[in-house]
Amino acid sequence: MSVLVAGPEPVTNRDDLVAALERGSKVKADWRIGTEHEKFPFHIADNSPVPYGDAFDAGGKGIRAMLEGLTRFGWVPVREGTTIIGLESPKGGGNISLEPGGQFELSGAPLETLHQTCSELHDHLAQVKEVGGELGLGFLGLGFTPNWRRDQIPVMPKGRYKIMTEYMQKVGTMGLDMMYRSCTVQVNLDFANEPDMVKKLRVAVALQPLATAIFANSPFTEGRANGYKSFRSHVWTDTDNARAGMIPFIFESGFGFEQYVDYALDVPMYFVYRNDRYIDVTGQSFRDFMVGKLRGLEGETPTRGDWINHLTTIFPEARLKNYIEMRGADGGPWARICALPAFWVGLLYDQSSLDAAWDLVKDWTEAERQDLRYSVARLGLDTPFRDGTLLDVGRRALEISHAGLKARGKGDGAGSTDETIFLDVVNEVIASGKAPADVMLDAFNGKWGGSVDPVFKEYAF
Repeated sequence: MSVLVAGPEPVTNRDDLVAALERGSKVKADWRIGTEHEKFPFHIADNSPVPYGDAFDAGGKGIRAMLEGLTRFGWVPVREGTTIIGLESPKGGGNISLEPGGQFELSGAPLETLHQTCSELHDHLAQVKEVGGELGLGFLGLGFTPNWRRDQIPVMPKGRYKIMTEYMQKVGTMGLDMMYRSCTVQVNLDFANEPDMVKKLRVAVALQPLATAIFANSPFTEGRANGYKSFRSHVWTDTDNARAGMIPFIFESGFGFEQYVDYALDVPMYFVYRNDRYIDVTGQSFRDFMVGKLRGLEGETPTRGDWINHLTTIFPEARLKNYIEMRGADGGPWARICALPAFWVGLLYDQSSLDAAWDLVKDWTEAERQDLRYSVARLGLDTPFRDGTLLDVGRRALEISHAGLKARGKGDGAGSTDETIFLDVVNEVIASGKAPADVMLDAFNGKWGGSVDPVFKEYAF
């Protein structure tokens, strides 16, 4: 949910919006990998949530001090008014932003190889560990807070979150849990043209429940086992269904950029950003905005930046912007963060593997895809599917992904390994049939003695 400042270019008609998506098309040599991950900050002394707090130079021990401390590494503050709310790289190397409950997000730079992605991640976590250690802060890699109640979690000082907090309570039962108590890992991948986008988006949506199952990592809520493998995924099933889910229309004949624009035009808006402030336009459509009919902003029409901002408030399981975002995985520790982009790059960035992945899912029905989405949060890889389980689908998808990474032939620069090494975590999950949540539940029911407190040591970065 990074803040995107609205640009000045006017949007005058639907064709402008279609063209904005089409501009994402790139030749294969320019395809890149962008990885985003969120993590929960906590006080090491008592495992409690971290408020925004005071300045670093005033002895602050909170999120503000964390952001200010990271500027020693060259990060440049991003402010909303006078308040620091994030950081950006002066060289285009990604940004650091805050989710509503203080979840700390790295939105990585667009990089050519998974080796570069994991190097970027290593550097970021080393910086976070250095500054966090000085402040007595740790960072937790899970998909959902294991023991904090919602009312214990501080609210970050970002204007859009006030608007979203009020609106979420009107459109679902778990939107505030999504905002304040969940973390994810995402990967952003490119497409060559409209047909390539269509095939990739369809594969991405169909297989998103599989990614949820493989990386399921949120079996605890408020100190107890919650009955789910991915409670984060369950939360999304009743957050705001007007902007979330499996977007079945993308599987219809004739789908392309125009149809996605038509969908986005009617997804209710949250806000318009003008003069350094967020204006509440919740429930109204971008279609109304195009003709100057937003209540409270009568006569005002959108810019290209408004459209970009609006696209960031649409939350399907895979999301189209100038690239495709994979959104189905829980947050996790270091090795699993690298494994998620590896899984999707292997499936989507080699033509033979993309074709094989499409062959795997192309005859799935809308009902089957929807059933997978609803069942996988609780059952994970054991989710029944046709004559077997989702684990059987996972075995085939892993084979395809491995072949795709092998075909890419992207070495580490030392000639010792290709990108398939980053699938080791997925190999282990598929071979054992146990997702990270299963491993945690075994520990909870065994060596942890029914306590979730050990996660703050064993799953901290």
